[in-house]
Amino acid sequence: MPLTVREITCKSALTKTGGFLSAYTHSLQPYTGCIFQCPYCYVQALPVHQYHGGLWGEYVDVKMNAPKQLAQELARLKSRGKPVRVFLSSATDPYQGAESKYRITRGCLEAFAADPPDLLVVQTRSPMVRRDFDLIKQIKHCVLSMTLETNDDLVRRRLTPRVPSVSHRLKTLEAAMATGLTVQVTVSPMLPNDPVAFADLLKDRCHRVIVDTYFDGDGAGGKRTERLGIRRLYAQYGYETWYAPDAHHILLKTLKEVMGADRIGFSKEGFSTVEDLSGHT
Repeated sequence: MPLTVREITCKSALTKTGGFLSAYTHSLQPYTGCIFQCPYCYVQALPVHQYHGGLWGEYVDVKMNAPKQLAQELARLKSRGKPVRVFLSSATDPYQGAESKYRITRGCLEAFAADPPDLLVVQTRSPMVRRDFDLIKQIKHCVLSMTLETNDDLVRRRLTPRVPSVSHRLKTLEAAMATGLTVQVTVSPMLPNDPVAFADLLKDRCHRVIVDTYFDGDGAGGKRTERLGIRRLYAQYGYETWYAPDAHHILLKTLKEVMGADRIGFSKEGFSTVEDLSGHT
């Protein structure tokens, strides 16, 4: 089906957080919906999708006024002396295709640059983020967090075919480090991989790595993921041994051996301690 794009007006830009992101005060979603259509994405189980009416991965709602609304909300929070720790974003990718036309995420970054938060994490899978390295570098307490679930592009093509390639994301990480950004990689969720090769790829391309799994990160002990049929998808490609609560242990161990334990985080605790990137935030 063709992608359906709607231009909408949002009532607020920032949403108060809790649960997995309780270390942050707010999340920010420049869009509703996501063209990357990751089959395991927990957003499919949330009301924001279930009551939308569109098919998952086939629609994007563009929050046209988000940058202006964000600027107003930042000013109001700052005037009240409220902390502002923002995760951008948790329910959509801020650099999916629509961003090249609408530039909503860039507008939001401009608002943050003008009125900096206590912490901003920019979470994406998309190499398009390179366009905004100039703004990210201007925001003092800002971390670029790029998702890279596996080192194996065959796994990527089989399980998440719409997501940008491993090689393109690695080049983006290299460019981010060269630019002087604070860079984090989120192996979230961890997909089948070669632990040694993966650790070798990541060691010089980021300051820190966070590993997360379906069982620790889907908010329901893996039950949400189970309902989405991911076990069957893994079985289709012979990945059954990777669909287990302890499958991440060897990658965590290898990353710590190669990069040092202080550069490796896990699941909620890892996402909650992002500012511990020594000397960078």
